Amino acid sequence: MGKQVWKPGNMLYPLPVVMVSVRDRDGQDNIITVAWAGTVCTNPPMVSISVRPERHSYRMIKESGEFVINLVTEQLVKAADYCGVRSGRDVDKFKEMRLEKAEAEKIHAPMILNSPVNIECKVTECKELGSHHMFLATVEAVHIDEDYLNEKGKFCLNDTGLVTYSHGEYFLLGKKVGSFGYSVQKKKKKKRKK
Repeated sequence: MGKQVWKPGNMLYPLPVVMVSVRDRDGQDNIITVAWAGTVCTNPPMVSISVRPERHSYRMIKESGEFVINLVTEQLVKAADYCGVRSGRDVDKFKEMRLEKAEAEKIHAPMILNSPVNIECKVTECKELGSHHMFLATVEAVHIDEDYLNEKGKFCLNDTGLVTYSHGEYFLLGKKVGSFGYSVQKKKKKKRKK
């Protein structure tokens, strides 16, 4: 099996697809689709998003220092794509994609009610890295859709139909192939019948 060496580039896939909702100082709301988003730290809970400075939402995040990460499901993938290729300078993305707004509780930004998870974020730092600037942010609150709570009160995130982005295409998460720690987990002994 041969391998080719390519020039340096981003080939770290798949990535979560998220819609980031923002509000500027004048009260104008917008949504930007971001594939470059990730977990940074557990304690304190922190995330990052990377945005090109020329994007309309960049200024809004830079001014307000706040945003909401809204996870994308199969039902939201068309809206996510639209919000990634249309500018909020020209269209009201909430209206065009018929997305329901809800006010965040800890920050001044809208949430997308259609999303099963909304993560309220407050920017702590903006790292100017090149083509994209990375916003590091603390998680101020997380909202979950109660429809995905099981009878024991556990949130079944993987039942929501989450979508990933890989090399220019969107994919629905597939079958489960393991769970954290399964490779070292001891097998349970079967009880003997008496």
